[in-house]
This record gives sequence, C-alpha cells and structure tokens, in this order.
Amino acid sequence: MDIKLINIGFGNIVTANRIIAIVSPESAPIKRIIQEARDAGLLIDATYGRRTRAVVICDSHHVILSAVQPETVAHRLTAKEAANDDPTD
Repeated sequence: MDIKLINIGFGNIVTANRIIAIVSPESAPIKRIIQEARDAGLLIDATYGRRTRAVVICDSHHVILSAVQPETVAHRLTAKEAANDDPTD
C-alpha cells in the first residue's frame, strides 16, 4: 500500500488515504461534528491560531481543522493523485 501525504497548510501533513471529506466549517452540522470531536478528544487543530477554513474528516473519526481553503486542499489531493497516476514516471 502506497502512503500518500497531503499538505493541509503551515507544514502540516495528513495521510491522504485516510481522508473521507474536506468541508467548509460554516454549517451547523459541521460545527456540531467539530464540537463532538473536541469533546471526544479527536479534534486536531492545525490552524496555528488562524481562522478555520477547512475541516478534514478522517476514517479514524479524527477531525482536523485547517486554515487553508477546502478547494486548495482538494486541489492538492487531486494533483498528488494525478502525479502518481502519470505513466511517464
């Protein structure tokens, strides 16, 4: 199994294979997910004190807060996959 890593901002890296969803923190259900993860000790705050712009939900029930836009994280994820699928390597 090939481990793929993705940068979620400020040098923080997450295993791409464990990501279920990358969402915006604006809606009430996502805010509830964040609070439940905080209460369960499964919240990882990787914002370095900045505003939360993306919430990364993992298959291990961990919730990761990032200061990078969800579109940027998703683009990094898809660019990494495209580079790994390139047959010229």
